[in-house]
Amino acid sequence: MEIIREVRQIPNLSLALGFFDGVHLGHQAVISCAVEFAREVNCKSAVVTFKEHPYCFFKGESPKYILTLEDKYKYIEELGVDYIFELDFSKVCHMTPQQYLEDVLVKYFYPKGISTGFNHRFGVDKSGDVKFLSDNQDKFDYLYFATPPQSIFGDVISSTAIRQFVKSGVVDMATSMLGRKFSVCGTVIKGRELGRTIGYPTANVIYPLDIIEPPYGVYDAEVELDDGSHHRALVNFGVSPTVSNDGICILEAYLLNFSGDLYDKDVRISFSRMLRPEIKFENLDALKTQIELDIQSLY
Repeated sequence: MEIIREVRQIPNLSLALGFFDGVHLGHQAVISCAVEFAREVNCKSAVVTFKEHPYCFFKGESPKYILTLEDKYKYIEELGVDYIFELDFSKVCHMTPQQYLEDVLVKYFYPKGISTGFNHRFGVDKSGDVKFLSDNQDKFDYLYFATPPQSIFGDVISSTAIRQFVKSGVVDMATSMLGRKFSVCGTVIKGRELGRTIGYPTANVIYPLDIIEPPYGVYDAEVELDDGSHHRALVNFGVSPTVSNDGICILEAYLLNFSGDLYDKDVRISFSRMLRPEIKFENLDALKTQIELDIQSLY
């Protein structure tokens, strides 16, 4: 897959339009539609998106994302996409829907097909919609596909819903909507090393600042190491109030049945379910007893 940051002419593409934060099951349906149509008509597929959420431009601040940009592009590539066009939102946000369609999509890509979600909006004041794209099919000689809403357990899948589930600690529902576990990546750093003294050494990772945060608490999780191996883990996310008062927030992962040096290693921590909120214990013995109970609850 080629990532193109300076728009250029590549004609006869099957396009998927959207920001696609999370690349959740709904997004996957939109992108897969574009990929499948490309294969049907023997052309290339492309995602047209933006590096930063439009919220950054209108609000002057960055939202909390579900995925890093690197992960987003990785999951898009896994769907079989040939190109990602990363547009500069500031250069297109003031365009009318007609201008965006004619001066960007048609001018550069001569699309054979355009796929979006059922509620896709674009152009100045979000005045462009699925009806506009459908109405212009014949004029510009493309086929338009509006993917219907995808739902699970009666809830419509959306990035907004996933953010709310993660913020509420209902990470298993976020997993259901994403089609994979909610996860974060980081490099293992030296921590307080207290876990080692009580028999539970942890891999400590700074939580990414731009990723949506779950509540402080203890989680059933999985840790993927840079060698590709996967390990069940008990993870604490928070400030460890029993052993520290510095207020520094960190991820601490105790890998079950693992021994080895993980310092400076890159890891991915995937959240399965929340076990309990983070609390302050009276002493280290009480903390150790609770950790033992937490580990037992994983089985």
